[in-house]
Amino acid sequence: MFGSRRRNIDDVIEANLDALLRFAYFRVGDRVEAEDIVYEAVLRLLENSHKVNDAKCYLFSIVYNLCQDKFRKKQVPTVPFERIDLPDETENRLDQEEIDRINRLLDGLPPHEAEIVRMNVVDELSFVEISHILNIPQSTAKSRLYSGMKKMREKYFTNNQ
Repeated sequence: MFGSRRRNIDDVIEANLDALLRFAYFRVGDRVEAEDIVYEAVLRLLENSHKVNDAKCYLFSIVYNLCQDKFRKKQVPTVPFERIDLPDETENRLDQEEIDRINRLLDGLPPHEAEIVRMNVVDELSFVEISHILNIPQSTAKSRLYSGMKKMREKYFTNNQ
């Protein structure tokens, strides 16, 4: 039983490692710090695996909270979305022009909406995962995403006419 659970946790870690590194990097702006944060999150998961129901959400929650702690201590701004080279990075990279456009649109949003948009669109997290990570109701996550997307569309169409 324990061996099977450990293999499942190992699989979750392996499947989400690159996404966790990007997630941390976009929030702290330093690759080494991002790696340290992910390492700490993995250690916490391994220590508490007997209490964890959803390992993926747990990892993203820990990484998010550790990034928030770094931000509060250093007042480091969120790093704009960009291409970074991480092992086995997905092949569906956005070109630099698309990345710059996304950053301009996200910069115009309130931070709580921009964070939800990043988590859903960039990090590809579900509303269930986002609500768990941020400790907010799913309905709040959805409304913030829809509000942020509406503002981004309005800004995009205003700037492109």
